[in-house]
Amino acid sequence: MDTLTAIRFKPLDINSVAEIAPLLEYAGSRTCDYTVAGLIMWADYFKYEYAIIDDTLFIKGVDENDMSKPAFSMPIGKLPLRTSLRIVAQYCRDNGMQLRFSAVPEDRLGDFYSLGACHIEELTDWADYLYDAESLATLPGNKYSKKRNHVNRFITEHPDYRYERLTRELIPAVRDFYHLTTLPKEISEATATEERRQVFNVLDRYDRLPFEGAVLSTPGEGIVAFAIGEVIGDTLYVHIEKMRHEINGAGETINKLFAAEMRDRHEVTYINREEDVGDEGLRKAKQSYHPVMLLKKYDLSVINNA
Repeated sequence: MDTLTAIRFKPLDINSVAEIAPLLEYAGSRTCDYTVAGLIMWADYFKYEYAIIDDTLFIKGVDENDMSKPAFSMPIGKLPLRTSLRIVAQYCRDNGMQLRFSAVPEDRLGDFYSLGACHIEELTDWADYLYDAESLATLPGNKYSKKRNHVNRFITEHPDYRYERLTRELIPAVRDFYHLTTLPKEISEATATEERRQVFNVLDRYDRLPFEGAVLSTPGEGIVAFAIGEVIGDTLYVHIEKMRHEINGAGETINKLFAAEMRDRHEVTYINREEDVGDEGLRKAKQSYHPVMLLKKYDLSVINNA
């Protein structure tokens, strides 16, 4: 088979999960774009399609900054990256398209230079915050004292709190809880509305997805927070975390307990809590947990793909 002419894209949806999930282990860069949730939750919004060639995953969608322009994700799989990039370049030549990639991890840019002269733009609002799992699970030392105080206050005020895994039986109660939460203020109304729709989609299909979840509740308040994540390799990706902000310490407590459970059960080393989408308040909140690294991403277009 000539791989340079064999690429055929098809729509990406929940029925694709079993096929694509094993290939995500090859991503290596720990950015959230190469997770089941990063692809499935936003498949409609970014018009994702996929193809698999020689155990390598190719994703076609649209550019995050200009959704009228097609763009590709970094191919991941058994093929060498430079070979995969040549396949995408040939596809674009055959179809009269500009060769454009979106959300390329910083540590993989060198391979893309093999395509020739490129225009590169950093996605400053879309860098992922990567944390040490042990630190989020234990909140050690002076720099986490405020976080520990919030957790301790929650436990003191709610000594009969309950932390449990999210199961199918809890989904109706979690849906009811999420119905009462407000749309996030930190992102645009269109994006917030799409996120809300996708959270409900995840809850509705939770038993079909390779996700981990947790629920925090109290006898008097019922559910006060829940979290949903995904473990790939040594990293937990926290895709969804919702809480009642008026309940002191609910957010900090679900964060700590979920981190501790995933550390113990899956021996994760890192936790990716995703982007700040350019919001200053969200940026400060993410920085307050002291990330070990920001995983920068770039849009890249090849100037001449002749």
